[in-house]
Amino acid sequence: MTIGVLAVQGAFIEHEKMLEKLGVDCFEIRKSSDLDRPFDGLILPGGESTVMGKLLHSLNIFDTLKSKILQGMPVLATCAGLILLAEHLTEDSTVHFGTMPVTVKRNAYGRQLGSFYTEENFKGLGKIPMTFIRAPYIDKVSPEAEILATVDGNIVGARYKNQLGISFHPELDESTAIHELFLTMVKGASSN
Repeated sequence: MTIGVLAVQGAFIEHEKMLEKLGVDCFEIRKSSDLDRPFDGLILPGGESTVMGKLLHSLNIFDTLKSKILQGMPVLATCAGLILLAEHLTEDSTVHFGTMPVTVKRNAYGRQLGSFYTEENFKGLGKIPMTFIRAPYIDKVSPEAEILATVDGNIVGARYKNQLGISFHPELDESTAIHELFLTMVKGASSN
């Protein structure tokens, strides 16, 4: 199993360290030729979604990644990665991949001062640590998507087919639960 980690901007190194901790091969996706390598799953990390969106296009990797996601490649999208997947953004007409039928509110908790840590239930995993940094949350979920976690009434985790979108940064905590859930999705997809 090999995971491609989008590494054009943001918190990608922490995801790589988490995968290494779990004994999973990964590589960085920085340019279009990186997509020539075979990989079984994709991580879209946190960072600046606007910058990431522009870089995906200027580096000529947007169309290939979107196609892979639409064809069912499992993807773990954290924070800005969730914004990249969202079909709609609250009060913002920007759409990046638009493959996940959710509406996401950017910087929903405010700027840097709105960052916080909590421990809440995540469906199927129990209570897990959640670190939020200028995080979005999910405003609306279409009926075909599943809500996996809420914090103070706001949706912070959802799944649609092979897309796992979360508002927080699991790569910054000790718990490997989210990455293990994602890897289970990857194994399930590769056995189909």
